[in-house]
Amino acid sequence: MLWVAVKAEPTVFTVSVLASALYAAMTVATAQVLGWVTQDVMLPAFRSGHTTAGALSGAAAAIVGVALFKALGVAGRRFYAGLMQYRMQARYRREVTRQYLRLPLAWHHRHPTGQLLSNANADVEAAWAPIAPLPMAVGVVVMLLIAAVSILLTDTVVAIVGFLVFPAIALLNVVYQRRLSPVATRAQRLRAEVSEVAHESFEGGLVVKTLGREESETERFRAGAEALRDANVAVGRIRGLFDPVLEALPNLGVLAVLLIGSARLQSGAMTAGDLVHVAYLFTLLAWPIRALGWVLAEVPRSVVGWERVRGVLDAGGSMPFGGRALDEDKAAALEVRRVRFGYEADGDGADEDLGTEATGEGRAQGRQVLRDVSFTAAPGRTIALVGPTGSGKSTLTSLLVRLVDPSDGSVLLDGLDVRDVRQGGVAETAALVPQQTFLFDDTVRDNVALGLDLPDERIWEALRLAQADGFVAALADGLDTRVGERGATLSGGQRQRLALARALVRRPRLLVLDDATSSVDPQVEARILQSLREAQAAEGGGGATVIVVAYRKATIALADEVVFLERGTVAAQGSHAELLERSEGYRELVNAYERAEAEREAEAREAELETGGLETGELETGERRPAGQEAFEGGEGALA
Repeated sequence: MLWVAVKAEPTVFTVSVLASALYAAMTVATAQVLGWVTQDVMLPAFRSGHTTAGALSGAAAAIVGVALFKALGVAGRRFYAGLMQYRMQARYRREVTRQYLRLPLAWHHRHPTGQLLSNANADVEAAWAPIAPLPMAVGVVVMLLIAAVSILLTDTVVAIVGFLVFPAIALLNVVYQRRLSPVATRAQRLRAEVSEVAHESFEGGLVVKTLGREESETERFRAGAEALRDANVAVGRIRGLFDPVLEALPNLGVLAVLLIGSARLQSGAMTAGDLVHVAYLFTLLAWPIRALGWVLAEVPRSVVGWERVRGVLDAGGSMPFGGRALDEDKAAALEVRRVRFGYEADGDGADEDLGTEATGEGRAQGRQVLRDVSFTAAPGRTIALVGPTGSGKSTLTSLLVRLVDPSDGSVLLDGLDVRDVRQGGVAETAALVPQQTFLFDDTVRDNVALGLDLPDERIWEALRLAQADGFVAALADGLDTRVGERGATLSGGQRQRLALARALVRRPRLLVLDDATSSVDPQVEARILQSLREAQAAEGGGGATVIVVAYRKATIALADEVVFLERGTVAAQGSHAELLERSEGYRELVNAYERAEAEREAEAREAELETGGLETGELETGERRPAGQEAFEGGEGALA
């Protein structure tokens, strides 16, 4: 793992190691200079009772010169070691993020968002934590070699006594790492789990509050946080046990050197300057040796972080692209040929869950959701996908825009298999508007343009087609109005229409609506679809082919053709009137939707009569809601 960093930043690492080696050499030189000053300047001064300015100046110059070079080594080592560490962290954050973008949506649905955030942040930081002390640890090795030679040349007996401390430190570090590694591994794993729980609680804040689950969520987070606390305390206990011993061993070595050195000094086997030189050198070595311990102390947590990061970078399932282009100007021709798709469980037992959130389509391990689905959509036609919950409608819409590839069969745009289209080509041709709408905490303009440099006229055109221009014009700052996190200041129908405008502003040749107008008034929905038809007619075939997942009979009736899905296959296909005539399952389904909607309207009227007739307000958008609901929806952000 450390070698990966060295290969990635060889120049920075080399400079930091050279600076650390300079520091190491100057550390040994400091002891050498102090020994020389003691023997040749201080002791003669004590014996004679006086000294010269030249002797004092030479001693001061030697000490200051060594100190300056030592400071230069410290500054270079710290700067370049930090630079290397932060570069590696930035590099792997980018690599993890790029991998997230490359991996298909199915992979993301198998991994909690909190875990993915932890991989890109905490795990990357942990992986490269040893980089900062690494150059110093390398410099310590250089220091030990220079010091060993210097001490051996000074006095062999004292050197042997002093060197006994190094095997003891090495042995203690081995025991330390074996004790610390499993505890640090568990702490790093729990850190990610706590992040996952927190993210889920934030994401589901509205559900938590409306269902009164604050206490249970607090308890769930408390359990994870306390487990993480206990794991970190366990890490602290081990460090608290070993750190003092590691700190004491070099000092014990200094005491042993002083004890043996004093005896050697009395016997005349070594001079006072030699003893000061050796003792001071051991004193200086005590702290740098700890750098080896710092690297080793970070390694267990670092290895865990590295393994988690590599798990992302080595993940399979990327979607290969071809080199063909979809560059025609007219509406796209769509063909679905014998498509099969199933949610397969991977090694960890999680299923690939794709496109099922909107309609609640279930998933079962290894279950085939789509089987031999085939249909065509001629350019400029509107096709309604109709079927009961779990029939595979949302999965099919995801296949049409290539969020995932079928396990068998093919999806063709303008006669080209979408797998043969160049990267980005399908996104430029097709647009999907899901039922679950996501808006950024940004302005209306930026939510619609979403990175494109578009004139306001084109944005307003898309808003008009989506029947959203009325309420946007009524907003305080128009296009510059911030919509809040996830569009919390807007109603559900308003959010859906902004999402539709976001797709339309790109002028797609294939527009896929996955029940994307379910939250708007039926009259508004009819006007939206009629606007799309009129735009297609005005553009003379240069508009869009529309695939719409529909439930309402009025919406279905606007389609040129209906594809009825049942149990993952096409049960019937034809016009709305034809299917009502010859498909019992289709007839029962659409009539059931209509009855349910009529019952809801009747219940609403009864409730209105019981309360004495609530006032109703006609919004500019065409949505009719009880008076006061607007104020409630305007406060959704506070509720969330």
